[in-house]
Amino acid sequence: MSFLLTPIVISVLRKAKIGDVPGGRKIHKKFTPSMGGIAFMVATYVSLAIWGWQFPLPDIRYLLGAIALMFFVGFRDDMVELNPKHKLLGQLVSVLLVVVAGDIRIKEFHGFLGIEELPLIVSYLFTSFVLLALTNAFNLIDGLDGLAGTIATISLSLLGVWFYVQGLESFAVLSFSLLGGILAFLVFNWHPAKIFMGDTGSLALGFSIGSLIVAFMEYNAALPQGAFMKMEPSFTMGVVLMIYPLYDMARVFTRRISKGRHPMSADKSHVHHFLLRSGLKHNQVALLLGTIQLGLIGLVIALGSYSDNIVLPILSAVVLLLGSRLDKITVKSLKKRVHREPKVLDLRPLDASRRIKIKVENQTVESGNMNLN
Repeated sequence: MSFLLTPIVISVLRKAKIGDVPGGRKIHKKFTPSMGGIAFMVATYVSLAIWGWQFPLPDIRYLLGAIALMFFVGFRDDMVELNPKHKLLGQLVSVLLVVVAGDIRIKEFHGFLGIEELPLIVSYLFTSFVLLALTNAFNLIDGLDGLAGTIATISLSLLGVWFYVQGLESFAVLSFSLLGGILAFLVFNWHPAKIFMGDTGSLALGFSIGSLIVAFMEYNAALPQGAFMKMEPSFTMGVVLMIYPLYDMARVFTRRISKGRHPMSADKSHVHHFLLRSGLKHNQVALLLGTIQLGLIGLVIALGSYSDNIVLPILSAVVLLLGSRLDKITVKSLKKRVHREPKVLDLRPLDASRRIKIKVENQTVESGNMNLN
């Protein structure tokens, strides 16, 4: 459905001239439609309508409603930019619909930091904060051709398989429906992108993945010890599924605040911007960051015999080390590129014969009543 709908959406948006224009913090070179989320989110719900009757979808009805609401928040923001407070309020309504009505929430820390079961109000508040953070962190990485789709593909593939194996069919069919929509969308979003997902897609997709991760954390922790595909440590496994968006958001916010700027102010300080400056292409950056994401997931799985108190600090240290290394490599690469480029004062002046030739040509053109540009 997504593969069929996306070209139609591209055509409609081009005719309506709805999209991103190059310039400022935009890194593309031509006008590009930017509400591709319409295609893969509509495709997801059509797919659910076709196949969902076989599965117990009523148990995720609040989640489906909340995702639809988040979609419209992003749609409204893409059409006419929302006030940040109104945008956050719309996101909060979706979050509360999932956390309170749908009861998809983090109920305990399972011994992490010595904390077991959370009081109800603390559970509501903490889960709401986590979902808002995951939603907006994912939204922030949607600044490069194919990047958000690549990260989503990895997370949704793992979640879909896990839910299916554990018999949680409603969550599995939602994961796979979103995955199908994203895979088809990537055909048109891969570099050079013909369309971007925009807030219409990134908010709904980030919120969907965040909600599925919260559900995964709780169902996984409830499995008996030694159960097939019980992922340990539970809390860290949930974190690592969205580790790149979370790290990028924390990194960007820290840099902006340290410079006295608002954390939500736009700039080109994201990880993908740094990698582009080092000379990599869009598709290379997307594949590199996707590979790192897979590697970090593998690291957590390999350390499954240890507790969250050990694995989460190790994961954090590895991520910070990789980020620090990235900055050093990027700066070094930029210095080399600047050194190779000729300096303005080193450019050779035109010799006398060339200056005379240009002057004669100019006079000839002027005598023929032609304009020089």
